[in-house]
Amino acid sequence: MFSKILIANRGEIACRVIKTARRMGIKTVAVYSDADRDALHVEMADEAVHIGPAAAADSYLVMDKIIAACKATGAEAVHPGYGFLSERAAFPKALADAGIVFIGPNPKAIEAMGDKIESKKFANAAKVSTVPGYLGVIETPEHAVEIATEIGFPVMIKASAGGGGKGMRIAWNAGEVHEGFARSKSEAASSFGDDRVFIEKFIQNPRHIEIQVLGDKHGNVIYLGERECSIQRRNQKVIEEAPSPLLDEATRRAMGEQAVALAKAVNYDSAGTVEFVAGQDKSFFFLEMNTRLQVEHPVTELVTGIDLVEQMIRVAYGEKLAMSQSDVKLTGWAVESRIYAEDPYRNFLPSIGRLVRYSPPEEKSEDGVTVRNDTGVVEGSEISMFYDPMIAKLITHAPTRLEAIEAMSEALDAFYVDGIQHNVPFLTSLMSHPRWRAGTLSTGFIVEEYPDGFAPAVPGAEAKSVLAAVALTMETLRRERLDHLPGRLRPHTGAVREHWSVKIGKDYIPVRIAEGYPAAPIEMDVSVDGGDVVTVASDWVPGDRLWRGTVGGRRVVVQVRPVTSGYRLDWQGFSVVAKVMTPRTAELEALMPEKMPPDTSKFLLCPMPGLVVSIAVAEGQEVKAGEALAIVEAMKMENVLRAERDCVISQIKAKPGDSLAVDAVIMEFE
Repeated sequence: MFSKILIANRGEIACRVIKTARRMGIKTVAVYSDADRDALHVEMADEAVHIGPAAAADSYLVMDKIIAACKATGAEAVHPGYGFLSERAAFPKALADAGIVFIGPNPKAIEAMGDKIESKKFANAAKVSTVPGYLGVIETPEHAVEIATEIGFPVMIKASAGGGGKGMRIAWNAGEVHEGFARSKSEAASSFGDDRVFIEKFIQNPRHIEIQVLGDKHGNVIYLGERECSIQRRNQKVIEEAPSPLLDEATRRAMGEQAVALAKAVNYDSAGTVEFVAGQDKSFFFLEMNTRLQVEHPVTELVTGIDLVEQMIRVAYGEKLAMSQSDVKLTGWAVESRIYAEDPYRNFLPSIGRLVRYSPPEEKSEDGVTVRNDTGVVEGSEISMFYDPMIAKLITHAPTRLEAIEAMSEALDAFYVDGIQHNVPFLTSLMSHPRWRAGTLSTGFIVEEYPDGFAPAVPGAEAKSVLAAVALTMETLRRERLDHLPGRLRPHTGAVREHWSVKIGKDYIPVRIAEGYPAAPIEMDVSVDGGDVVTVASDWVPGDRLWRGTVGGRRVVVQVRPVTSGYRLDWQGFSVVAKVMTPRTAELEALMPEKMPPDTSKFLLCPMPGLVVSIAVAEGQEVKAGEALAIVEAMKMENVLRAERDCVISQIKAKPGDSLAVDAVIMEFE
C-alpha cells in the first residue's frame, strides 16, 4: 500500500480523505493557499505545503505546484477530492509523467465521461437514453437562442466542464437564453477555465437520481445503490438521501445495470457517479457522469457500510475489488444536509466572515441511529469569498426514512453557528415540511414550496408553548443564580413566584409554575396560557449554548443566545426572542413605543460581500421593474441585481472592480 499520499484539495473533503488515510496507516500531505494557512486540513495532515495566493486559479488549480509538492514530500499518489483538478484529464496525465499515481479514474475515462458534451455523444453512440439537446459548439447568444427555439422551451444552459450548479441556467424564453448564455460562459470560465456550454431540454417536474459505481483496474464494476438529490436550489444540491423514496427494486436494478454498462464501456476504474433525470413515473434518462467522488458520498457509505475513499485508494494501488454485486446490501436510510455559509432570509446570498461560535452536534452511533459531521472548519475558522460556501455536511442514518429525518431534525437543532449567516434554520424547517417527509420530491421543490424565498417561520400555539416553557426555566435559573451571588443585599426568601408572562414576538403568554424550584438540573410543572400542566426538565445552566431536555415528555433541543432582557431561541426553524417578566412588567412593557426600521427603498444595497462585475445603468437613466442594474460576484457565483420597481437612477456609488461589504450602497434612486 502507499506510504504517503497528497490531497490536492481543501476544506471538508481534504479532512475526509485524511481520516481514511490515517485509519489505513497512510501518511498525508496537505496543500494550502494564503487563505488556508490556518485551515483544519493543514493541521490534520502529517505535512503541509504552501502552493500560492488565495485565488484557486493561482494555487489549487495549478498542476505544476501540486506535482512539485509531491516531489518535495515524497508523496506517491494524489487524491483530488472533488472540484478543482478532479475532472481534468490533463492532471492524471501530468502525474503519470512525473511517476505519481492518481487516485481516481484513468484519463481516457475522464475525457469520455467528465466532459459533459463528450459524455452525451458517447452515451448516444452507446444507445443510452439521453435528454434531447444540442451538443455542438455554441459561439454566440443568437446561435444559442436559435438552438433553444428548435429544442423547445424550457431549456437548460450548462457548462461543459461544470459542476456544483456553476455555469448553469434554466431559460424559459429567448430573452433568458440570450442573457443566461453570457452568464453561463462567464461563470464557466472563472470557475473551470473552460467557457464551453451546451443546451438541452429541461424536463419539468423531474427528480435527480444518481447511481454510485465502483470499478477496479481488472475490469470489475459494481453499483452501490442510488442517491436521491432532488432537493436543489439554483441547481445546487441541498439535501441528499439514500436510497430514493421513488425507486422500487426493479427500477434500481435497471438504473444500476445501465450505469455499470456505461462505466465498463470506458474501462472505468475508480469511484464515479452516473446521474439520471427521472420522471415521477420512474422513467429515467442519462444526464452525465461525474468521474470523481461526489459531495454526497457519505449517504451511500452509511447505507452500504463501504468506505468509498478507502476503495478509491485500494483500486488506485492496483487491488481488485473485495466485493461483488451480490455482496452489496442497502441497510436503513441516510440523509445528508449541506450546511452553507449563506443567508436564507436574503435569498440565500453568500455570507463570509469568521466562525465566532461553531459547535456541531456530537458524532455518535447509538440506538440504531448514526450522526456524522464531515467538516473542514473549527471554531475561529474563516469562511472566505474565494471558495465554495460549504461549512459542513451533516449526515444521519437510521432504520427507516422518517427516523433518519427525525434524527436529522434534532441534530440540526443542535448545530450552533455564530459569526456568519448560514442555512441551518432553512434546513431545520425543511425537515418538518409535509411534502419532504412524504417523499414526493422534484428538483423544483424549493422553488415551488418557497416561491417568495425563505422567511422566518412563525411559531404556532404549540411551538410558542414549548418555547415559553423553556424560556421560563432559563430565566428562573438565571434569577436564582443572581439572588445567591456573594454580596447581594437581600436574597429572596425561598418562595418562587407562581405567575409569569413570556413575551414571544408581540404576544404576552401567561405561564404558571404549578410545582418545582429553580435548581439545576431543573424540573418544573408548568401551565402555559391556561393549558394542561406539563413537566419541563433539563440540565441546562446559565451560559450553556443548548437547552436539552423534555417538555411534556417531548425531546427538545433549543439553541440559546442571550439578548437584552431575554433570550433568542432557535428551534425547529423558528427563531424568536423570548422575554420573561412579571405580569405587571408585561403590562407596562406593552405600552412602550415600537422602533421602526429605516427606509432603504431608495437604495440598491449590496446583498452580500462581493466584487462588482459590472454596472448596467447610468445616472439619470429610467429603468423598469425587473431590469438588470448590476452584477456582483461572490463565491464563484454571479448575482444579477434587478430593479424592484420603476425608478430613475440618481447616483451611482460603485464601479466595476470594487469590493463591497454587505449592505454597501451601490446606487440611489429618485
